[in-house]
Formats: sequence, C-alpha cells, structure tokens
Amino acid sequence: MQRFLKDWRQDAMNKHQYDSAIFIGDKLLALTNDPNDAFWLAQVHFSTGNYSRALTFLEKHKLIDHSPACRYLAAHCCIKQNKFEDALATLGDKTPAQLLGNSNKSRRKLQHTSGNSRNGVHKKGSSRTERKERSEDVERENTSDIKYEAAMCYLRGICFAKQNSYDRAKECYMDAVRIDVQCFEAFDQLMKNCLLSPDEEWDFLESLEFDNITTDSTDGSQEAAQFTRMLYTTRLSKYKNPGEFSNAVESLSQHYNLDSNPDLLLSKAELLFTQCRFKQALAITSSVLEIDQYNFSFLPLHLACLHELQRTNTLFLLSHRLADLHPEEPATWLAVGVYYLSISQIAEARRYFSKASMMNPHFGPAWIGFAHTFALEGEHDQAISAYGTAARLFQGTHLPQLFLGMQHLQLHNLNLAHEYLTTAHTLCRTDPLLLNEMGVVFYHLDHLGEAVHIFLQALAIAKEIDSDPKAWLATRANLGHAYRRQHQWSLALAEFEEVLRQGQRDAHIFCAKGLVLLEIGRGWDAIVALHEALSVSPQDPVATDLLARALDENAAEQGWGEDSERTDEALEEAFGVKREEMSRRRERGLRRGRGGMDKGKGVRMNEGAEDSMMILSDGEE
Repeated sequence: MQRFLKDWRQDAMNKHQYDSAIFIGDKLLALTNDPNDAFWLAQVHFSTGNYSRALTFLEKHKLIDHSPACRYLAAHCCIKQNKFEDALATLGDKTPAQLLGNSNKSRRKLQHTSGNSRNGVHKKGSSRTERKERSEDVERENTSDIKYEAAMCYLRGICFAKQNSYDRAKECYMDAVRIDVQCFEAFDQLMKNCLLSPDEEWDFLESLEFDNITTDSTDGSQEAAQFTRMLYTTRLSKYKNPGEFSNAVESLSQHYNLDSNPDLLLSKAELLFTQCRFKQALAITSSVLEIDQYNFSFLPLHLACLHELQRTNTLFLLSHRLADLHPEEPATWLAVGVYYLSISQIAEARRYFSKASMMNPHFGPAWIGFAHTFALEGEHDQAISAYGTAARLFQGTHLPQLFLGMQHLQLHNLNLAHEYLTTAHTLCRTDPLLLNEMGVVFYHLDHLGEAVHIFLQALAIAKEIDSDPKAWLATRANLGHAYRRQHQWSLALAEFEEVLRQGQRDAHIFCAKGLVLLEIGRGWDAIVALHEALSVSPQDPVATDLLARALDENAAEQGWGEDSERTDEALEEAFGVKREEMSRRRERGLRRGRGGMDKGKGVRMNEGAEDSMMILSDGEE
C-alpha cells in the first residue's frame, strides 16, 4: 500500500496536480508517520505558494530541528513571507566554521570509498561488504546535509541583502560556494549583483574546490569538475582575461554542443558589448529573443545595444509588447525608460527607470539609467546622489565610481574627480573608457606626461581586447592634444591625421590640426585644414579666428604686406599693360573682319567673364 501511495503521489507531482499530491501525501503520512513523508508534504505546500501552511506544518510536526533540509525549507518559507529576522533566527547569523573544512574531507572520502567499492573485490564475507555499504550511505547522507548547509548560507545572504548589509551578504554567498561548488544560486548572486571586482572574481574562481565534485567514476568526476569550471568562467567579468573566456566558450561549444546555448550566447554578447561592437552584440541578442522572446536575462543588454544604435522603432515595439504582457517585470519598465531616453524625453525616462528600481531595488541597469537622466539634464548634484546609491548597491563594479568621476570632471572638481576615478581603477584596470577619463583629469591638472601615458595605455588595452577602433577616436584625439601641449608637433599631427583618416570629420579636430600646422610653419596646409573645419561647422569661432591668423601669417611669408605702395603700383602697371594689349587686339580684329564676327567674339568674352564671376561667387560662399 505504501509503495502504491508513493507512486500515486509522485505521478500527481509530475503532472503538477498539487491538490492530488497533498490529498495522497496526507494519507501516506497517516500510514507511515515517517518524517521524510512529512517533509515531502511540506514541500508540496511550498510549491503551491502556501508558505504559511508549509511553515506551520513543519513546526507542528517538530521537523525544523530534524535535519538541515527541514531547517532550510522553514527559513525559505520565512523569506517568501518577507520575514527576514525570523529566517535568520532559524538559520543562524553565522556560517558554522567547521563546514568550510569538513565538506572537502567528506566529499573526498566519499569519492575514495565509491571508487574502492566499484573496483575492489571483498574476500572476507558479506559482513564486511554490508558494513562498507552502510558507511557509504552515511557518507552520502553527510554530503546531502552539506549541500543543504550551503543552501542555508545562500538564504542567509539573501536575508542580509534584503537588510542592505551587502558585505555580510557577499561573505555568505562566497561561503555557500566554498562549501558546495555546485551552489550556483549563490555564485549567480555574486556575479549578477556585481559584489566582486574583476580581480576578486578571478581570485575567487581559483580558490574553489572543483575537484570535490563527484560522479560514478574518477574520470567522470574530473570531466565534471572541468566542465563546471568552464561554465563558471563564462559568468565572470569580461574586462579581464578575455583570452581565457574565449577558450572556455570554444571548448564548451565544440565538445559539449553548447554553441547555441543562450547562456553562452549571452556571455559572448557581453564581451562584444565591452568591445563596443554593438551591432554584433545586437545580432546575438536578437537571435536568442526571436526564439525565446521573453528571456528577461537578455533584455538589459539587448536594450543597451538598441540605445547605442538608436533603434527607436524597435524599442517602441518591444516596450509596448512587454508592457502589455509582463507589467510585473522590472525589465519591462526598463525598456520603456530606455525608449524615452532614446527620443530625449528625459523626464518620462526618469519616471520609468524609477519604477523599475522600486520594483527591484537590486536592479542595476535601472539605477544607472535613473542617474543618467539627471546627468543629461545637467543636474549634477542629483546625478551624483543617484550614482552614489548605485555605487553602494553594486560594490564590485567600477561603473558608478567612473560616472561619479565624470560628473565631478564636468563640474571642474578635479581633485574629487581624480579620487573617484582612482577608486574605479582599483576595481577595474582594463576599461579604456576609465583610462581615458583619468587621462583627461591629468591633462587638466597639467600633468601632461602622465596624461600621455594613460592615453597610450587606454589605446593599447582597446587593441588588446579587440575593441572597435572607431570607438576610441576621442581617446586618440585627446592624446594628440596632450602631445600638442608638450610641443611634440609631429606626434600630435600624426594622431589628428589618424583620427581624420578613420572617418571622424569633426571641426575641433580640423582646428587642432590647423593649429599644429601653424606652429610648424606650414601656413598653407593650415589654411586648408581650417577651411575643412568651417565646411563642417561654418559658424565655429575657433576655426574663424585661426583661419584669419593663418591667412595673415601666410601673407607675411609671401611678402604681401611689406610694401603696400610698391605692390599697388606694380598691380596698376600690370593692369595697364593688359589694357594696352586688349586694345591692340581689338583694333586688329576690326581691321580684319566684319562686325558679325566681332560681335560673336564679344559674346564669347562676356560669357567667359560671367563664368569667372560665378566661380568667384561660389568660392566666396
């Protein structure tokens, strides 16, 4: 009968017929009075969303202290009801110290005994075999308990995060993965919420005991350990070790047929985004969303690519569809906010970014977008406050500190800007944008040597990570300005010409090139460059002033202004000679022919004069 009821109960669970499962599970518990059946019934109540009933059921049958699994379920019920203090009371405030060491020994012992039982032959009777099997069962039970202990560390981190104690939450998540390297929920919280810097992420990965993963064979355990390590590698920050990331993705794609797996595609798209290759990143995110259009993990990156490429129509359609079908998702209102940001309706964008951040206070893209709206309107104080909140919530990412530094740079608070940018640099040393901003600060502080070094480092890193060269033309232009102020004219001219060669027709770049050409005495080339600047921006005051200066210097070089009277006399004499020649030609023509031919010549001369005047007029315009 018990076997019959258990099969019936399991069949109902497989069909998600929870009422049937509860009905049969209750009868089975009455027959067996087994704590395992009671725990199973509490899990069914949890699955139906009856968290209060599940917790009461565990307390009624005194199961909370029965095993780590029951304590985990009770704490999870409290968290689902937002009773974080009660959950911490059930879990305890601290991770038991002995777990961090004993978990490794227990797993290695289990792996060793499992291998012996498979490969060994027992010669001293069945009693020794039975004792060994009982020992293995105990070890497996201990391993199961360790997994639940790791899961409780994860829940402890959730509670601390909800209480805004992010340092303690980070430690709990890290303890959970140290105890059980397969506790992906805790690892995902560390990566998704940017609780570790890129350096800390890679150091943490190196510290994990992947060899503790056990399977049915030793070779299988080693393969599983390597596989898990590669999966975790794809989740790390893309600002460091892109080569190792690419190797992991390639191995997973070739050997495990994961080339079209959404998680790996998301990692590839994130790498392309950090390289400023927005079109390629958008192609990947679009391909995934065509198959699974409500994969919300892809949406923040997909929206960022659409914003960078100014695909406002696509943003409009996507945000409307999400608002109709998934109004309960924070990513929906993030999409609406990004759309309004793209069409420069800043106030509306701020409202929807705020709504997304209120729905999920740990939603990083919403906080960054909310702060951007103040920055775009020049509300620097409010932008600094919003970026400061993001920096407090997401301690492992350098972006809020970078944006804080950029705001203070716009306010000409150079010391504060330098402080924030230095803090960001300690978190991430391989972001070319951050290095560019640091170079600008050094430039304004007149530390030109350090500015040149930082700009060169930014361009070198951009090349190393295979970033789009056109994304860093501003950095190259800044490098040219630093060379110009150091009077390294040839180097400055080379940088400005490289910027123009790559297609950036900017009036300021032409002005800078013209100024350098003036300094090295190439006045005519400077005039040409400054005319190019005025063709791009006809009202540019800098180009106008520099062009006047270039024309004066060029005139002085040609000697046009040294003796104006002598020059006028020479011009008058030349014009007189021309007049005499024209008169003689006209007289010869009158003597040779008739008036018709002379009239025709006169018409042709007048047409040529008109043409020359039209060209002159066009040149003046």
